Amino acid sequence: MNVSRIAIAASFTVLAITQVHAEEYHGVLQFQSTLSRSEVLVQAVEAAHAANPYSDAASSVVAAAPTSPRDRAAVQAEARAHAHRPNQNLRVEAFAGSRVPSYYNLDNAATRQARADGSARPN
Repeated sequence: MNVSRIAIAASFTVLAITQVHAEEYHGVLQFQSTLSRSEVLVQAVEAAHAANPYSDAASSVVAAAPTSPRDRAAVQAEARAHAHRPNQNLRVEAFAGSRVPSYYNLDNAATRQARADGSARPN
């Protein structure tokens, strides 16, 4: 019983010693600045009158529409052509091995459709 009490007392002693040396006082930190009081005051006034960058509305600014190098009519024509492709709903995942069979080629399908109808397909 005495050995356990001595061990407990020793552990508390070690704990107390480590707590005493855990934080040393280094004195008051010296303030070092390159700006004068008037310059700091000017910066404080500017910051007080500026918009709040942390407000909820700061990130809700509507951006301008991006300019497009393409003509609107060309984009619409490309969209129509893409929508009228015979295999526009074709998904690679629908086939075994995720490989599209060769008979689903766009050019061949359009040629087959034109031959079956006897005329070219309208756009």
